[in-house]
Amino acid sequence: MTLFDGITARIVETPRLAVNVLERVTDDPATPPERTVVLVHGNVSSSLFWQELMQDLPTDLRVIAVDLRGYGGTEHAPIDATRGVRDFSDDVYATLQQLGIPTAHFVGWSMGGGVVMQYALDHPTLSLTLESPISPYGFGGTRRDGSRLTDDDAGSGGGVANVELVERLIRHDTTDEAQTSPRSVFRSGYVASGFTTEHEDLYVESMLSTSTATGNYPGDSVSSENWPGMAAGTIGVLNTMVPRYFDVSGIVDLAEKPDVLWIRGALDPIVSDTSFYDYNYLGQLGIVPGWPGADIAPPQEMVSQMRDVLDAYRAAGGDVTEITLEDTGHTPHLERPAQFRHALLEVIGYVGHPHEPAPPTEAIIIKSSD
Repeated sequence: MTLFDGITARIVETPRLAVNVLERVTDDPATPPERTVVLVHGNVSSSLFWQELMQDLPTDLRVIAVDLRGYGGTEHAPIDATRGVRDFSDDVYATLQQLGIPTAHFVGWSMGGGVVMQYALDHPTLSLTLESPISPYGFGGTRRDGSRLTDDDAGSGGGVANVELVERLIRHDTTDEAQTSPRSVFRSGYVASGFTTEHEDLYVESMLSTSTATGNYPGDSVSSENWPGMAAGTIGVLNTMVPRYFDVSGIVDLAEKPDVLWIRGALDPIVSDTSFYDYNYLGQLGIVPGWPGADIAPPQEMVSQMRDVLDAYRAAGGDVTEITLEDTGHTPHLERPAQFRHALLEVIGYVGHPHEPAPPTEAIIIKSSD
């Protein structure tokens, strides 16, 4: 595990499993929850993706990045997808309990956004930063209002994973010889075209830490009479996000509503109303043959679904800020670190602190709760 200066890793033994966490060497364990930030990564990644942000955040905060089960240094325990992402969120809770942290500010990227929304449904949270989050209705197989397209969630879950990517994860392929290699997926899916970083090898290392054991990534599938002929199974990562098992739109009804920051890139190809990872959209494009049409298998309007739920959250009394970063892909915290950092500090109430510099001037689109 490649660690940056000032970052340390340790295993936290919980009653559920052994969890790897990254921390900053100089952080004070006595820091109150109001100054504690918990970072939760997305799919096919790990806590290693957070290290630049961890280094950049103010030193009087306590910052913790957690490896979800089956990723990084955390135990590769199987995932019961019939619980949605609760295996993940319950692991995070158990970890924080062991660390003596009753609540905190939570940051969730991609699938991690779904994990922290589930966490907020089950446990107190101080704020939620949703970075390129999956839809509140999961990934694939729903209409704009969140209703399911089929009873078996055809076209979503473990069966939609790219087989070649899985094979290259198993082989720990670090090349860019194919579009399905983790390095190529990072360049084409995680960041916008043209973005480069000296830490690319680290991020590929992080992706390769994904467990492909039974019950981890991607998960199982079953045959279906519905197009495209396969449907969600009951174990593994991708099945946790199918609409049968995952729906966190209930955050609208939380009695105590944490402030929410929704931050995303305008060029995100993964979480989008036209996602290249959505089987129905690929069918519409003719990439997956036999598409039955928009009446039966419409592409999932992921961004619109998120906006609808957060608009309802705001109408119910919650505070929401939406930021869309131009020329940015799926990973704003890497691609636009200054903008991401400032937006995060603002939602946790740190902006205005004498040690916090003025916000960056690069143009962004902001829709505030006002």
